[in-house]
Amino acid sequence: MSFQETFSKFYTKVKLSLEDGTFAKLTLAKTIGNTDLMNIYVRPIVEEGILKMELKFKFQQEEQVEIHSIDKAKDVLVQYINNPFMSAILFTTQFDSTYKLNKKRAVSITEKGNTFGNASEVLLDYLNQ
Repeated sequence: MSFQETFSKFYTKVKLSLEDGTFAKLTLAKTIGNTDLMNIYVRPIVEEGILKMELKFKFQQEEQVEIHSIDKAKDVLVQYINNPFMSAILFTTQFDSTYKLNKKRAVSITEKGNTFGNASEVLLDYLNQ
């Protein structure tokens, strides 16, 4: 399976956590080598009454923010899997799901107990409208 296919499977969990109000945050981390781009932090945002995703690109010297639809955010993020990021972590109030590439570029998706007790307030406010 390609990175696009496996990441799409992982991103389905992101979309479900947004729908059921358990999404806390999504982080892309663990870069290959010393790169200028260190992390991408993803949080929900409401723009003109529509739930979207804010992508915060954390560089060594600066930060850049982009806002995309939920589906477009996946298309942007998948470009950074394997170049330069080796993992993505979805934090929800029910579980944490980790998408990880090893040195041979084999993909594993694992779940463990939740780190966050509260979902994104922006998401909860949006769902309670």
